[in-house]
Amino acid sequence: MVFAKLLVCLGLAWAGVSEDDNWTQWRGPNYTGTVESQPPLEWSDSKNIRWKVAVPGSGQSTPIIWGDQIFLLSAIDTGEAPKADTEEKPKGAASLVRPSRRGPQRPTTLHQFAVVCVSRKDGQVMWKKVVREEVPHEGKHGTASFASNSPVTDGEHLYVSFGSRGLYCMDLKGNVIWEKDLGDMSIAFQFGEGSSPAIYGDSLIVNWDHEGSSFIATFDKKTGEERWRQARDETTSWGTPLIVEVNGKPQVIVTGSNYSRGYDHASGQEIWRCAGMTSNPIPTPVYADGIVYLMSGFRGAALQAIRLADAKGDISEAGSIVWQHDRRTSYVPSALLTKDHIYFLSVMSGILTCLDRNTGEVAYESQRLESISSIYASPVGAAGRVYITGRDGTTMVLQQGSEFKVLATNSLDETVDASLAIVDDQIYLRGDQHLYCIAEGGAGGSQ
Repeated sequence: MVFAKLLVCLGLAWAGVSEDDNWTQWRGPNYTGTVESQPPLEWSDSKNIRWKVAVPGSGQSTPIIWGDQIFLLSAIDTGEAPKADTEEKPKGAASLVRPSRRGPQRPTTLHQFAVVCVSRKDGQVMWKKVVREEVPHEGKHGTASFASNSPVTDGEHLYVSFGSRGLYCMDLKGNVIWEKDLGDMSIAFQFGEGSSPAIYGDSLIVNWDHEGSSFIATFDKKTGEERWRQARDETTSWGTPLIVEVNGKPQVIVTGSNYSRGYDHASGQEIWRCAGMTSNPIPTPVYADGIVYLMSGFRGAALQAIRLADAKGDISEAGSIVWQHDRRTSYVPSALLTKDHIYFLSVMSGILTCLDRNTGEVAYESQRLESISSIYASPVGAAGRVYITGRDGTTMVLQQGSEFKVLATNSLDETVDASLAIVDDQIYLRGDQHLYCIAEGGAGGSQ
């Protein structure tokens, strides 16, 4: 992962950052879900819980960590109806996909869209900033949140996307530096929004795939000025852009139902495209040693390993595809990439596959995780282990490698949909009501 670590350092403001210091975006500092930490193997409500703090509202964003600060996004239903003469009308082409009578309905109450900063030391809320208050213009899936996008930081500023509720640059004290309104998204089946922004150097990249006019755009992260925008012939997707350096030049890589694409970071020009994903792609690409791994799993299965040095034009049938896999890939969770293997869940169930990441050869496949039935969170890796958290709050810890071996099974009495973050041998787990700091020697407790 040496190259990945170097790339992250180039994209961050503080050149001295190491992979263990911070968790700067939702798949961690290596963009693969792995870190070189030694987090606890076991925990419960009464063991190895350093602190537990209630989090206001609802959110599924991964905790983002810089120094002593943890940043979360939350949507808080005030329960209050807007005044009839002040309710805003939708700003864009909303609700292009009509929900069924049984499907999601548009809320009728005001929601506060808030950024919450929590101290790593003791879990105390350091500050909370409400950046927008409005009635969401369309509904969401029953298991989704209006705050599913994860923020990203470069150590100087925090970059926050609430999607249809705005794009924000904030300092780490909670002051808004700039903001942009990109309009209203119309999400397929009104499942809810979720793509997170990405940063590289002095730019912020946002993917905007929905049932309207989709696009990808890059902004000056200091001023918010738009640098380029490329239209995308795509319907709704939820993956976060991945930026990697290829032949000395950064590329922005995004999956899509029609094509996955690589864009030139400086100009936005499309470099390559590749068909083969299923519809509704959610998993974010992962990358190591010149190979990018793309995956989707809605009403089908697709996993492609693409050699980026060779990728030019339409590579759907070209030799740039090193290997492919078409069984039991993930619909919701992203893949975990370790030194030798790639791990992924089937659709959003507790059925795990492990492949050799260089060859695509199966190490083990369709392995049922007996303690997990449903999963939204993406697996993470540390200390030669794989941490997989189910929606019921159970985390199974496995040994990394070609042999399936369960090391521990840990349970918390709380629904968990957000992916874990690991910093300084501590795990930060966000449930639907609380944020937990899991660390050796913690006795358990709440605030």
